[in-house]
Amino acid sequence: MKNTNQPPDPPPATTSRAWAWTLRHRSAMAANALRGACYSTGAGLVGLIFWWFQHRL
Repeated sequence: MKNTNQPPDPPPATTSRAWAWTLRHRSAMAANALRGACYSTGAGLVGLIFWWFQHRL
C-alpha cells in the first residue's frame, strides 16, 4: 500500500523564461550580431582609409 502522507513529487525542471525567450529569438540575435560586425568592420575600414589618406598628404 502506498503512503499518502508524503508530499507529491516536484514537477520536472523546465527552462527559465529567459532561456525560452533566447531559444525563440536566437536567429534574430545571430542576424543582428552579424549586422553589427559588418557595420563595425566597414566603419573601421573607412576610418583607416581616411587616416592613411591624411598621412599621405
